[in-house]
Amino acid sequence: MVQGVGFRPFVYRLAVQNGLAGFVQNRPKGVIAEVEGPQAAVDSFLAGVRHDLPPLAHVTQVESAEIAILHDHDFRIVESDAQGPADVHITPDAATCPDCLSELFDPANRRFRYPFINCTNCGPRLTIIRTIPYDRANTSMACFPLCPQCQAEYENPADRRFHAEPNACTVCGPQLTLLNAEGSPVDTRDPIATAVDLLSSGHVLAIKGLGGFHLSVDAARDEAVKKLRSRKYREEKPLAIMVRDMEQARQIVRVSADEEALLTSPRRPIVLLEKIKNSIVAEAVAPGVSNLGVMLPYTPLHHLLLRDRFAALVMTSANQVDEPISTKNREALKRLQGIADYFLVHNRDILVRCDDSVAFVAAGYPQFIRRSRGYVPHPLALRDCLPPVLALGGQLKTTHCILKGRFAFVSPHIGDMETPQARNFFDESLALMKRITDSDPQIIACDLHPAYYSTQAARELTAERIIPVQHHHAHIASCMADNQITGDVIGLAMDGTGYGPDGNAWGGEFLIADETHFQRFGHLRYLVLPGGEKAIHEPWRIAISLLRTAYGRNWKETAQKLKLIPDEAQGDLFEKIIESKIHSPLSSGLGRLFDGVAALIGLRRQVSFEGQAAMELESIACGSSGAPYPFEILPSDGEPCVLDMSAAIRAMVTDLEADRSRPRLAAQFHRTLIDAFTAMSEAMRRSTGLSRVVLSGGCFQNKILLTGTMDKLKLSGFDVYCHRDIPANDGGLSLGQAVIAASMIKKGC
Repeated sequence: MVQGVGFRPFVYRLAVQNGLAGFVQNRPKGVIAEVEGPQAAVDSFLAGVRHDLPPLAHVTQVESAEIAILHDHDFRIVESDAQGPADVHITPDAATCPDCLSELFDPANRRFRYPFINCTNCGPRLTIIRTIPYDRANTSMACFPLCPQCQAEYENPADRRFHAEPNACTVCGPQLTLLNAEGSPVDTRDPIATAVDLLSSGHVLAIKGLGGFHLSVDAARDEAVKKLRSRKYREEKPLAIMVRDMEQARQIVRVSADEEALLTSPRRPIVLLEKIKNSIVAEAVAPGVSNLGVMLPYTPLHHLLLRDRFAALVMTSANQVDEPISTKNREALKRLQGIADYFLVHNRDILVRCDDSVAFVAAGYPQFIRRSRGYVPHPLALRDCLPPVLALGGQLKTTHCILKGRFAFVSPHIGDMETPQARNFFDESLALMKRITDSDPQIIACDLHPAYYSTQAARELTAERIIPVQHHHAHIASCMADNQITGDVIGLAMDGTGYGPDGNAWGGEFLIADETHFQRFGHLRYLVLPGGEKAIHEPWRIAISLLRTAYGRNWKETAQKLKLIPDEAQGDLFEKIIESKIHSPLSSGLGRLFDGVAALIGLRRQVSFEGQAAMELESIACGSSGAPYPFEILPSDGEPCVLDMSAAIRAMVTDLEADRSRPRLAAQFHRTLIDAFTAMSEAMRRSTGLSRVVLSGGCFQNKILLTGTMDKLKLSGFDVYCHRDIPANDGGLSLGQAVIAASMIKKGC
């Protein structure tokens, strides 16, 4: 990443300091510089290029060669060359740097309180780019001619804003406007001050940011938070907040050193942190869970809004359910009608949608739930050079991935493919990835599920070959690529649902896998999902299925005692449904087991969003302990072995009848899974001799499960790998699909 990060002025200053002549230039494949002078000066220059980089620059390779001396007399920065195939890496958007922040609040500075202040070390990058190379003419800043002062900064190699493509000021740059719900301008001399007053009064504001709009309210006002929830039809799913600074964060959540480093990095993701008792944030912000999603301001506008009045603001993506984040002013006015009372907009176009990234810290690394703004499109380095492949992801938390040489480029978070707007964003993202990688791979990878939108889209694209990839194999390959490992591994792929070759829903999978093949060594025992999709939204149905599996036909009395069914008649109905499997598929998904256990212990009979029951089960387990429940590994001659949790369910029912606490039961359930995963891994090691275990799938976003499994496996002598730079959930599928497809092509499969 050497364009848009002050790399050319850095090279210029380095050359001048060493008394060298020559030039530096942006090209589609990166940056080229020619220098001439004494050998010692050239050596010093090359050392500086490798080691003294600007804050946002990232160099993967430096090539140098001796050429004929031209007898130049000075060093120049020459105009970019756009000819030839591109191989440059676009820089992600970066949070406001300390220098710009200091100027923002300096009354003597000409950019005092200017909400679009930036320099080569910060500001928008990906979200304003139209095409490469990253020059102002190719961004949404092209329509803002620089004033003489800004132009002088832009042209001065010694200035911090030299070739800062979004450079601007109040005279020549973008401006804010405050609109009412009908889209008419509000009469105000200071849109920010008026917006602060409106937020303080309990209004819902749509605020245009870097990669899209946020919906915002004062996080301290319970009634305002509830109003936002009601209007957005997001009754229970936790909302993220933005706090003024670290001092304020520590009054709301516990923050470790690693978590603080993640929070304060230029990438500024939302970080999931443990709540502490406080009166600052309304309970309605994140009900029923022990964590709170917190981020720090990352644009000048955010700093201005939070400067004086608020300890924290709710900042949630501005969209309807299952729709992508809004980016355009008119689009936001239309799509957010009835949700936002006012709109704080500006006239700099957002060209690339980019949601906030979401992460937590576990196992010594940031663990991504959503990898987007601040990280995308920074590529992942692969272990080997692979053929070009385009992978389209899955149905939920969709991303795209393009392989180019030794790099994997994963798109911003697209989301769930349930609405026409989301599918339009899918196409938009596809065009973006081809554009910024300057590639159009003819090998396409997709999910094995025939009904996924991404699978159907693959069939409509021009391709030499389409390679369907099994969902859980893709999970394991994604984590392998994330850790740059190859060869056979023990793969634990744990999630809610993925299409299995046997036609059932998989999700608790123990695989022997490499980059091209997998074998299903074992799985969680299949459960009937009574009512199919209904069971996912009403997990009490799954709890009934767990009891039916654990107790056979004698399950109904227990279900009545636990108040899962009201009477014998309903029990008879569900017995018929489970026995005949009418509209009731089989699932081995660990996510479904979490749902069923949450309902069984009376924690959550219905859910309003994906993963809710599991999140709450994890939350109440925090800080509790207890002995693991029993389980069985059932061998099957010639077939995958089965991890049967029926004994654990029966023991849990006994504890419920003895009035044991729900936190203890939840902790024991987690402990049971950790022991079961270790036992299955040991069985796989005995059978295969393998000792490397790879953990992937959305259930490993559970911090207790992830850290507990890793610790137990390491104590048992395994080498254990978890995700580092890509989500364990379906946001990482596209990477795994791409690596599998490319490896198959490379090996002639």
